[in-house]
Amino acid sequence: MPLATLLFSTLAQGETWVVTDQAHPVNAPFSVSVILLDEQQRLEEQLSRSLPADPRQATAAAQRFLANPEGKRLQDDLAKAQQGVADAWSAGVEKLPAVLVDRRYVVYGEPDVATAIGLIDRARSMQR
Repeated sequence: MPLATLLFSTLAQGETWVVTDQAHPVNAPFSVSVILLDEQQRLEEQLSRSLPADPRQATAAAQRFLANPEGKRLQDDLAKAQQGVADAWSAGVEKLPAVLVDRRYVVYGEPDVATAIGLIDRARSMQR
């Protein structure tokens, strides 16, 4: 599917989400929202790697970090990761990867988003 067709198809459909994790990589254009279910864990591990082993020192270091701009970005990223998990759960995602269009149509197991969108387009055209 040519890129122009994919972009038009994605825009014509509205909201497209890809729900996956690091173990299930996908090929997704920039025009879709990618929800990584393990993103929160990755971010928390990234933060904890840089902390001292002593609990009091770690607490103080984490508080200093979270008060600076990079820490604020991490907090925003954590909130987005948590929202993504909530969105995937509320959409009823059952397997990974999942491509959802308009929160109504889903294709499971297809790592190429263009292919998944094509399958959804064909199914939708048969319903009309």
